[in-house]
Amino acid sequence: MPASPSTARAINDRLALRLLQDEGPLTAGQLKNLTGLSRPTVADLVERLQGSGLVHVVGESGAERRGPNARLYAIVADRAHLAALDVRTHSVSLVVADLLGAPLAEATLPIEPEAGTGPAVEQVVALLERTAKEAGAGRLHSVGIGAPGLIDPASGELRDTSGLPAWHRELVRVLAGRLPAAVLVENETNLAAVAEQRLGAARGQDTFVLLWLGQGIGAAVVLDGKLRRGASGGAGEIGFMPVPGTGGLPSATGCDGGFHELVHAGAVARLAAAHGRSGSVEEAVRDADGPFLDALAERLAIGAAGVVAVLDPGVIVLGGELGHAGGQLLAGRVQRALAALTPLATEVRPSELGDGAVLSGALLTARDAAQDDLFAPKV
Repeated sequence: MPASPSTARAINDRLALRLLQDEGPLTAGQLKNLTGLSRPTVADLVERLQGSGLVHVVGESGAERRGPNARLYAIVADRAHLAALDVRTHSVSLVVADLLGAPLAEATLPIEPEAGTGPAVEQVVALLERTAKEAGAGRLHSVGIGAPGLIDPASGELRDTSGLPAWHRELVRVLAGRLPAAVLVENETNLAAVAEQRLGAARGQDTFVLLWLGQGIGAAVVLDGKLRRGASGGAGEIGFMPVPGTGGLPSATGCDGGFHELVHAGAVARLAAAHGRSGSVEEAVRDADGPFLDALAERLAIGAAGVVAVLDPGVIVLGGELGHAGGQLLAGRVQRALAALTPLATEVRPSELGDGAVLSGALLTARDAAQDDLFAPKV
């Protein structure tokens, strides 16, 4: 059945807003060409979007004749403000941005290990308030949070996980209670995959796996364009995956003996030292070549082979601080080592976003939520 006039208008408005988001300011003529809509229909939708406060005139196009047809229309970026937080074990990084996702203010705060739950939460809340004020954001519309641990797929809440600070979960609860904003929390590795798919090494990929390589080890699984979390939110907990070359087997309470034992930052530092490499683990990986990099690639390929055997993702992105530091040299070696372990052709790519992928993914999540709300048809 054909769409009703109101439904058609809503679809056209949403299409125009997405084009303005992706392409930047456009004239009515450019919107007509990109949407395939008639000139009167485009004129009507531009008038509606201006009336709703979502679009405004930002100038004129020199390529068009002067007058109404030359006006450049853009989304009103300060219609809403967003925040994104990257919550680590002992620190928080955050950014406040406009509706288009353009950063307005950023901040980072270390959290002392001995800080109690209450004080740690209040420090982060105060930092967010100060940063929002600095950005000129009187009210936040949506807040995206990336944190280690499992997200309950039913409730969307951060689960209480042993080994992680209690203030993580309390922070999410406090922000949801205090802010007049949508607070969205997601596993950090999953957010890194969102960012790499939209902005980084996995652009254009509907199916891929991101391996997060850092203090902890994890994976994000994207299949057929969708992020897959699993029945309990634990898809991608590959640190627990039993692999050869470890001192035993992992358990329900610890990943020692699993893939984590081979490739977490501490293990990589010891491997580097055994090959005579000094300095930080990131420096050792960034400047590596020869036997050390070959040995590290072989370890990574062991875990990657298990992922490939089950998922056949076609592309693996090496993310996190170590994946980014290793760059194409490490990715190429992992791809060659992996090819010897599986018949399934798999391209291995280095992260393009590195450690900043989590914050970028959290900001994208907040931006999508705000735009889904503000761009939705008003009934």
